[in-house]
Amino acid sequence: MNQDSRAITPEDTQDSGVSSPVELPIGGGPARDVTPVIPDILPLLPIRNSVIFPGTVMPLGVNREKSKRLMDAVLASESKMLAVVTQKNPDIEEPTFDDIYRTGVACLVMKLLRMREGGQNAIIHGLVRVRIEELVQTEPYWTARVTVLRPEVVDNNELEALIHSVRSGSQRVIELSPNIPDEAVNVLSTIEDPSALADFVAANLAESVEERQDLLETTDVLERLKKVNARLVQRIDVLEISKKIQDQARSQIEKSQREYFLQEQLKAIQKELGELDSRQAEAEELRQRAKKVKMPPEVDAEFNRQLERLERLPQASPEYSVSRDHLEWLLSLPWSSGTKDNLDINRAAEILDQDHYDLERVKKRILEFLAVRKLQPAGRGPILCLLGPPGVGKTSLGQSIARALGRKFLRMSLGGVRDEADIRGHRRTYIGAMPGRIIQDIRAAGSNNPVFMLDEVDKIGADFRGDPSSALLEVLDPEQNRNFVDHYLGVPFDLSKVLFIGTANWADPIPAPLRDRMEVIDIPGYTILEKTKIARRYLILRQVTQNGLQADQLEITDEALDDLIGNYTREAGVRNLEREIAAVCRVAAADIARNGPKTHKVTRENLADYIGPARFVPEAALRAGVPGVVTGMAYTPVGGEIIFIEATSMPGTGGLILTGQIGNVMRESAQAAFSLVRSKPKAYLGKNSKNPLRGLDVHIHVPAGAVPKDGPSAGVAMFTSLVSLLSNKAARVDVAMTGEITLRGIVLPIGGVKEKVLAAHRAGIRTIILPKQNEKDLIDIHDEVRQQITFHFVETVEEVIKIALGKPPGKTAKPRVKHTATGSNSSPSKRLPAGRSGSRPSASRRSSGRH
Repeated sequence: MNQDSRAITPEDTQDSGVSSPVELPIGGGPARDVTPVIPDILPLLPIRNSVIFPGTVMPLGVNREKSKRLMDAVLASESKMLAVVTQKNPDIEEPTFDDIYRTGVACLVMKLLRMREGGQNAIIHGLVRVRIEELVQTEPYWTARVTVLRPEVVDNNELEALIHSVRSGSQRVIELSPNIPDEAVNVLSTIEDPSALADFVAANLAESVEERQDLLETTDVLERLKKVNARLVQRIDVLEISKKIQDQARSQIEKSQREYFLQEQLKAIQKELGELDSRQAEAEELRQRAKKVKMPPEVDAEFNRQLERLERLPQASPEYSVSRDHLEWLLSLPWSSGTKDNLDINRAAEILDQDHYDLERVKKRILEFLAVRKLQPAGRGPILCLLGPPGVGKTSLGQSIARALGRKFLRMSLGGVRDEADIRGHRRTYIGAMPGRIIQDIRAAGSNNPVFMLDEVDKIGADFRGDPSSALLEVLDPEQNRNFVDHYLGVPFDLSKVLFIGTANWADPIPAPLRDRMEVIDIPGYTILEKTKIARRYLILRQVTQNGLQADQLEITDEALDDLIGNYTREAGVRNLEREIAAVCRVAAADIARNGPKTHKVTRENLADYIGPARFVPEAALRAGVPGVVTGMAYTPVGGEIIFIEATSMPGTGGLILTGQIGNVMRESAQAAFSLVRSKPKAYLGKNSKNPLRGLDVHIHVPAGAVPKDGPSAGVAMFTSLVSLLSNKAARVDVAMTGEITLRGIVLPIGGVKEKVLAAHRAGIRTIILPKQNEKDLIDIHDEVRQQITFHFVETVEEVIKIALGKPPGKTAKPRVKHTATGSNSSPSKRLPAGRSGSRPSASRRSSGRH
């Protein structure tokens, strides 16, 4: 039965029958015997959102002007009758004949109330079902020809059974519905007519308009009772489940109240006896532990407030365990405990030298930090970021720094972290909440001043859960991290004593605000000589030990080690080199385990027997002295590389074709080079040269087409490739070049000089062309490399052509640094940041076999 009770509102009842739960039966069966005669033509009133049934009385809101005119006419008539039908779509303001159902009810208007707002409320009494045959008039209101639909009743046992079932089902609904008055049972018992019974129950069922209309259109009383009975059964199931849920909830509440009452009584008895219950004993234990931890005042105040709240909570409450865990976290953090720094600078320098070869800039910075800390113990620690290609020792350097300082070492990998909660933690309102990784690791270390390495800062992600890099801004800001608030703790924790060290392979992905908070220290790749020394000092000894060999059971000659570095690895660091050394050790270990102890001597001749044929062809073998091919240099996240720029021509219309998966910036450099050559063919190709591009298409290709490349520094190489092609002069194969060009032919500075020079040196190139404004960058290059390479610093492309397309000089006793000053001295002093201007193949270049 419908349990809702709603007042009539203008929003709900614009010419609509209000779904009133208090629809009253009028006389039941006997009332049908005195039903007045129904005229053939009646005023027709469409209503919305409701269906009226014969034998019921319901209020009706009237707001449409046409409906008001209809009501005035009905009240003025002698019969005071009208036909009421339901609209199919309640959203239609002016319905047509097709927008209404054809079956309705002839009704008697019992009363009409006029409201101050202009609306009307009518009380109508449903009499009999009628079928709307046709509209007789539409203005000023609808009238229609109607036919009375008499109920079809067949008296049999099935009908008697259905009447009994509907009546008992209705009584059960009334029992389960507290909002329906018990007098409704008496009303049910007075209805003897089966059709009236079905209509009464149908009118009070909380069904949709479509379902109620279906019941209205069912004239067969037996069929109508079946439908009503099915809906009653469904309604009873819903009400019984609802009652069961309510009984369970009520029982649980009564149980909790009873337990609380008994616990209060027990507390009062224990207080009289001078005893403490388990909850009070636990709270007292936490209070004593807090005195030993020495929390800051604001943390101690929050701890006591939460502890008092814990004492008021029943142990069975879910909040109890959440609050208990929070207090345990507060007690377990090292608020005032930390390790004492070892400020012996000579000892620290010795440890750093033992663990790592070279890396002088990083070592110098750490020793400076120790010196400052020794003179000013209360000073803030630096926030360093070690920037360099993989395998150069960034992560292991953090461990050495911690050992040199005598501090605990923590490492957190940020690669792929996408949730801000990994840094700041979750709020305690969430199930399973916990602090962020920063607080978790500091608790595990038991020290408030560890060396904390944030690995792979450049690989932090971001999604709908927040931006972890933004959360790191507070962690890495010396002005803010002394009051770092984890969402779970809800109190500030001092991170200013922690020495944070970040690592990254590539500076570009690091957000600018985060990069601004760190002191970036570049760690470039190693030279061949440095790799050899690192292998001798560290890698071979470590792999011999890890593979269970004795020091005298494996010997790798210098020639074999050189081949390992040059022909089996191609990297800026030494990670793959150590992997290849480990492969040699495993072969030796397998042979010793099978055939007994002996000494394995690895030479250049038998190296392939241990780890297979060489994996890389030297770049020198790929360089070809043909017109249109030039050697350039690139800077990538894994170090420097050399690249080849190839150009060719074919009959066409003077167009430019670019391939090799190059980016927009590199495309613009190629277009600038192409336009520069076309603008001054005689200056670059010879005085007697006519326009060589007339009737030709030029195709520039950068090999390793599966690898994305971008950046402006390939401009010089592309220009030289075009000039070489069109003048039919081969570029020198012993020369590599880099630099950005302008349409005036000026060579601009670029970044990543050190990495590019080291890559060219590894490839056997001994002559390099650089922009004049990059001459100052040579200070970062090792003397060993500088002494083996001749550098040409240029300002214009004319100088580049003279060097790259000229004949190679004879052998000299010592390579020189040459300044070619024939060009203009007015080139702009533009200095691009390192890592932002080189032609950059992405880190995925490893897939092409070129490292």
